[in-house]
Parts: sequence; C-alpha cells; structure tokens
Amino acid sequence: MLRTLGAALAAALALTGLAASAGADRSPATTTTLATAATPAPTPTFACPPALPVSGQVTGATTTSITITYWMVLSPPCGYDPPLVVSLFASREDATGWRDPVAEAVTGPERSGTVTIDGLAPGTEYWFRFGDTKGVRDPYVIGGPARTLSLCSATATIDSRWGGGFVATVTVRNGGTEPVQGWLVSWRWSGDERIQSIWGGVAEGSGQDAAVRNASWNGTLAPGASATFGLLVASSATPAAITPVCGR
Repeated sequence: MLRTLGAALAAALALTGLAASAGADRSPATTTTLATAATPAPTPTFACPPALPVSGQVTGATTTSITITYWMVLSPPCGYDPPLVVSLFASREDATGWRDPVAEAVTGPERSGTVTIDGLAPGTEYWFRFGDTKGVRDPYVIGGPARTLSLCSATATIDSRWGGGFVATVTVRNGGTEPVQGWLVSWRWSGDERIQSIWGGVAEGSGQDAAVRNASWNGTLAPGASATFGLLVASSATPAAITPVCGR
C-alpha cells in the first residue's frame, strides 16, 4: 500500500515538473530594443552676395549745388536701407580712397529719390559715393565727374583763315548775379592746332588741351560784363568751330 502511494506521489511530482517546464517554454521571450536617435537634417543657410550697389546719377546742377537721383534695389542683408549719406570728393583718387570728402548730404527715408548738395564752388568737378548713416560704405559706385555751373560762359568766333592757320576771338561773359574773380577758358583742339600768339589772356594748356587764363587787368567781371582775348593759331586745317568752356 505504501509503495503504491509513493509511486503515485512520485508520478504527480513528475507531472507537475513537466507542466511547469512546458509553461515556461510557452512564455514569450523578453527582447530589449535600443532607440536610435534621429540625425537632424541640416538647416539651409541663406547666403547673400555682397550688397547690391546703390545706383545714382547727376540730374541737376547750379553754380553752387549738384542734385543726384538715387535708387536702391534690395533691403538688408543683401542691400541698403535709407537714409543714405552722399559724399562728394574733389578728385576720383580721393573718392576711390574715401579720402577728405568736401561735402555730404543725407537723403530722405525713401528708397529712391533725389538729394541736393549745396555750398559748392562754381565751375568745379566733383565725384560722389554712397554710404549709410551707420558708417557702412558702398564699395562699388564712384559717380562723376559732376560739375557745377560756371558763373561765366565763353564763345569763340574764327575771324580769318588761310592755308597755314587762322585768327580767333573768344568772348568771356559773366551771366550770373555775382562778380567773377578770375576766369579760365578751356577747350580741346581737333587736329594739329598750335597757338602762336595770344593777347588779352595767358595760355596755360598744352598739346590738344588748350586753356587760357585771364590777364592781370581783365579777370574781374561784374554781372553782365564781358572780356575778350585773341588767338593766332598755326594749323594745317582750320576747325569748323571752337567750343570753349569757362570756369575758374
């Protein structure tokens, strides 16, 4: 009897062990998943070319002022914002080096418009450049020469001519409202003209660039007054006309 109970108990324990083992086999396997961090996509960087230049041109002049019309294409960072500073220089070399501006003016708040720079010398050439009020300078545009009007004007007539030359008379007139204190008349020859003699003035030009300054006694011209000087010129051909410009 005891042997029978022992055998039954042993059989029950064996079945319990098999069931536990089978249950363990049927349980799902445990796995570990590692999360992989996503690589961020690169953000595109907007790159501007150097700022587009401000454009401008001379649209007016008086004896003491120059008017410049300007316009801007883009806003920062690829362009400029108004107001602008317009700087005038006495030579292209000074303008190139941003050296010794002789006058400046600030534009209005518009992206295009005009600005007038006053207080200038009559009959004088200037070069202009643009910047902004924060000190940023446009690296591109050098405008000019821009010339103020002269207080005086000059006309020339050819009085006589022959195979080897001609005689001409130049009249200098003050058409302004202020006295002219000294004048300079200049023009450019078209061929091989050479001044042989001059009266009423002092020759200063050379080569094809002719220039005559006033004599000591006829340099001051009241408003409406005029002075003349004469030329004896050697030339293989007489020009059709002489076109003088009067300055100071």
